[in-house]
Amino acid sequence: MSFSRRLSSSLSLSIPKFPPFLPNPTFLLCFHSQPSSIDNVVVDAVCQFNSMLLVRDTPPIMEFNKIVGSLVKMKHYPTALSLFKQMQVKGIEPDLSTLNILINCFCHLGQMTFSFTVLGKILKLGYQPNTITLNTLMKGLCLKGEVKKSLHFHDKVVAQGFQMDQVSYATLLNGLCKIGETRSALKLLRMIEDRSTRPNVVMYNTIIDGLCKDKLVNEAYDLYSEMDARGIFPNVITYSTLIYGFCLAGQLMEAFGLLNEMILKNINPNVYTYTILMDALCKEGKVKEAKNLLAVMTKEGVKPNVVSYNTLMDGYCLIGEVQNAKQMFHTMVQKGVNPNVYSYNIMIDRLCKSKRVDEAMNLLREVLHKNMVPNTVTYSSLIDGFCKLGRITSALDLLKEMYHRGQPADVVTYTSLLDALCKNQNLDKATALFMKMKERGIQPNKYTYTALIDGLCKGGKHKNAQKLFQHLLVKGCRINVWTYNVMISGLCKEGMLDEALAMKSKMEENGCIPDAVTFEIIIRSLFEKDQNDKAEKLLHEMIAKDLLRFRDFHGERSPVTNKLL
Repeated sequence: MSFSRRLSSSLSLSIPKFPPFLPNPTFLLCFHSQPSSIDNVVVDAVCQFNSMLLVRDTPPIMEFNKIVGSLVKMKHYPTALSLFKQMQVKGIEPDLSTLNILINCFCHLGQMTFSFTVLGKILKLGYQPNTITLNTLMKGLCLKGEVKKSLHFHDKVVAQGFQMDQVSYATLLNGLCKIGETRSALKLLRMIEDRSTRPNVVMYNTIIDGLCKDKLVNEAYDLYSEMDARGIFPNVITYSTLIYGFCLAGQLMEAFGLLNEMILKNINPNVYTYTILMDALCKEGKVKEAKNLLAVMTKEGVKPNVVSYNTLMDGYCLIGEVQNAKQMFHTMVQKGVNPNVYSYNIMIDRLCKSKRVDEAMNLLREVLHKNMVPNTVTYSSLIDGFCKLGRITSALDLLKEMYHRGQPADVVTYTSLLDALCKNQNLDKATALFMKMKERGIQPNKYTYTALIDGLCKGGKHKNAQKLFQHLLVKGCRINVWTYNVMISGLCKEGMLDEALAMKSKMEENGCIPDAVTFEIIIRSLFEKDQNDKAEKLLHEMIAKDLLRFRDFHGERSPVTNKLL
């Protein structure tokens, strides 16, 4: 029995009919009537296709394949499907290349059922599926996240005697690594080694990348050493991936060692390589060194991109040097690199944190003037900035603008607003906003709950705060020390000191360790109520835990220290 018949029997595929959702063939006769909606190249391709349909002597099928294939490459999948439909109506018989293109089209649309239906047609017509056919199907399954189905399909066709190639295995390895199955990818690599297919640099790079993302950088380096020993030469992607892994693990010395090694091997670092190292330096506060690296890459003829400049801007912002970040922003523009929304977000966020919200608003206007789309992060930074300054009306106006521009608020946005409303004792509005966010399907986080609990406690609504706190416990939320401190502070203000002490014990039972603030809140309240014995007992416990702060962040004695002395 031939391979085609065996595979057909194995997969139990029926003869296909093109799915009914394909556009009507008259839809794309020519696009001259509406050129603004479709790219000119696509218009030309479709018109050329229709011209070919009208000639007496129908051109060879390969001419039609060229046009339809080019549309698929440009990601105009519905247009390509419409042209396939026209070919079918005209009675033009597809060849294997035509059907492979159609499979590719369906795969990119996530329509795997139709892709396998086309495979059925290939087998029915007596064609032998080639590596392009099978690789495209495997890639389609992987793109849809159905990697295990892709592996199962691989096993079936191999069992039928079909030989897979390097592209086949690179596809499977990539699919496994993308779903976090790096170990399985490594096992597959070992299996490939036992077959006639020789692993290549792409396969190794894929697994090295997966291991680095899993922070298994030493294993990734071992794999790199193995490929080097086997005569599979590492390339710039190999080195950049490993450098990223070492940076992720905080091993900058090793990362720069690899940079020197690749240069010695005449493998030129690219913009991605340099930017990874710049980012790692910035995260360690070594922004000056990162800027020096920018100068090195420029000298070596590697042009920095928007990510390179964003990295430096972010670095300057992290160390509080907003003016230098602004200078880097202007340098980027002067060098002909267009800032993106992330560039503006970095500056807007830092200006807001520096209480320079009006300057940040000027940047928002600049974003809009350039017809760029500010995103949720842009608006959330500005809303938080206004909230911190107590300008709640401006913040709420921005919330409305967000929705008007199609940028939904997230939990960060709502938490900023809710916290500001609570601090201004607008508890009714805060509660209404809390309910509104839940109605919109946005789940509050621990910061949201803590802000509301704090507001309720300070607003004299202690019972409501307790109910909300108990709700968190019932839900099994992992409550942190900040939330407990807010609740303990509320109990102390109500004079419920025994309950505050009981909650301190309860938090310890729940695995949440009290900090210096926890002790200071209770001790201060005990001293105020002349319960000195209990206060001193807690002081000794605080000293034993090495939590006593004799001075606060401003160099002043803490209230507890004053009492003690």
